[in-house]
Amino acid sequence: MIFIVIFIGFVAVLGKIVYIQAVERDEWLKVAEKQVPTNRPIKATRGNILDCNGRLLASSMPQYYVYMDTRVPALHDKGGELFQKHIDTLALDLAAVVGEKSAAEYKTRIVNAYRHGEKRLRVCDHRINYLQRQALEQNKLIKKGKYKSGIFFEDQHRRIKPYGILASRTIGGIYGEGGNGKSGLEKGFDKELRGEDGMSSIQRIGGRNESVTVEEAKDGLDVVTTIDANLQDIVENALLVKTAERNAKWGCAILMETQTGYIRAIANIDRDENGEYLEAQNHAVQRVEPGSTFKTIALVAALDDGKIDIDDTVTVSRQPWKYFSVKHTDAHPMDTMLTVRSALAVSSNIALAKLITRSYEGSAKKFVRRIEKMGLLDSVYCEIPGADKVRIDVPRDTVTLSKMSYGYSVEMSPMQILMFYNAIANNGRMMRPMLVTSIQQNGEEVKRFRPETVESSICGSRTLRDIQGALHDVVWDDHLGTAAKKKWSRKAQSNLVSIAGKTGTAQLIIPGHGYSGRHHRMTFVGYFPEENPRYTCICMIEDPQYPYDAGMDCGSTVRVIAEKTMAYTGCYVFRDGEKHLEKR
Repeated sequence: MIFIVIFIGFVAVLGKIVYIQAVERDEWLKVAEKQVPTNRPIKATRGNILDCNGRLLASSMPQYYVYMDTRVPALHDKGGELFQKHIDTLALDLAAVVGEKSAAEYKTRIVNAYRHGEKRLRVCDHRINYLQRQALEQNKLIKKGKYKSGIFFEDQHRRIKPYGILASRTIGGIYGEGGNGKSGLEKGFDKELRGEDGMSSIQRIGGRNESVTVEEAKDGLDVVTTIDANLQDIVENALLVKTAERNAKWGCAILMETQTGYIRAIANIDRDENGEYLEAQNHAVQRVEPGSTFKTIALVAALDDGKIDIDDTVTVSRQPWKYFSVKHTDAHPMDTMLTVRSALAVSSNIALAKLITRSYEGSAKKFVRRIEKMGLLDSVYCEIPGADKVRIDVPRDTVTLSKMSYGYSVEMSPMQILMFYNAIANNGRMMRPMLVTSIQQNGEEVKRFRPETVESSICGSRTLRDIQGALHDVVWDDHLGTAAKKKWSRKAQSNLVSIAGKTGTAQLIIPGHGYSGRHHRMTFVGYFPEENPRYTCICMIEDPQYPYDAGMDCGSTVRVIAEKTMAYTGCYVFRDGEKHLEKR
């Protein structure tokens, strides 16, 4: 008898299994699907970008969407008693804290959603910040929690730059609100900044869908830059004033710490179609024809190769010097004989073309190879992705070589020009331009980037002294110096800080017309204080209105930057009848 009962039970169970598999299979699969946990990513908070003093240059600030599930049972119990009791105070608090709408408008929106049983009502049109969320959480209904109030918050992290456009192009940007870096340091250090997303699972627990954290998100690391926000402000303001005053197309200025190569400020200003100035392109790392700032590089090569001596002479004339098919002219024409030193001070194209062609005629490859040895063609020279490389090709003929001598048929970025002149200021030691000093996690250093030497010496000590003397004359020889004081302008001469450097002027190429005699790119690059250089600075201005003068336009800008930089970082004092530099 017992066996029969067991057998009947077994047949019944087997029959039920067959019935479920054959008849109810699809229905039970649907039920099973509802029980499968749904995985959702937990977005990691992107790390901060800081200046050298720990001030925020870029940060991800939490913001929140406010949603309401008007279907939660607690809001409908006892004829909706809880909802009716608190709807007015909820609407009032929303109006007071968020302020997008009046209390009446908030109430109407929520009541309509309540009547239609909306699952996901966006209570506020825009996101709110953390302080606003804290204030709303004091509301009596919201305090009861999302399963009674229906109110819940979804966070979004927005990338902000507390200093606005300050160094904006260098800091860079990201894709969307929480995407990867797309430019500047945001892109260069994207791996460190973005962190690692976590994972949550939506599971059915106790009749409700609950979010369960499966793996915690690992927030991004912080990037500490070499930029000093105060110096950045000084450089940007000086550049903006001059660029706007000269109605120029764009301007760029960079301030580098001489001994370390740390970039303390980097500014880019572009004029838009409405005549307003903003940061649009990172001209600091885009190569252009450097013009006369390249003359120093050419002379270092010739002097160090023993091709010429600093006191050698060369004849120049008011008339163009014709070299095969090319006519070389000077911006400051004169009939005279110049030494190599004075030729650099007055920035004579004719003198440089004669000197370099005579030195390297038939051996142009040696000229380029000598420049390579200085470290100028270093392939990785800064942390900004997409930075242009130097273009200095071996010329196919001496005509091209003659134009190269004063900065045509070659291309360098302002950063690379600055790197070379900084080596002159640094007693021949070329430093790699640096924008980042460390990576941190919660204030603790994870990785340190040390100053890096590109070349321990770009030339011999004698060549270095000769070139430093010539760069002094550019600013302080009132007869020849292109950045020396004139009646109408102080140019790069300062009563507060001694500056040495070089002007540069390059004609611009107008599409369809070639080089234009009315459109120019102006540059001044120099270091200060000359007797003990602490900073090297370049200013480049594209297409200023007539009249244009590199010493007046860019030399004066560097002078203003130098004076204000010294006021911020140090000061001159007189002691024992002599002038000394003291650190504040």
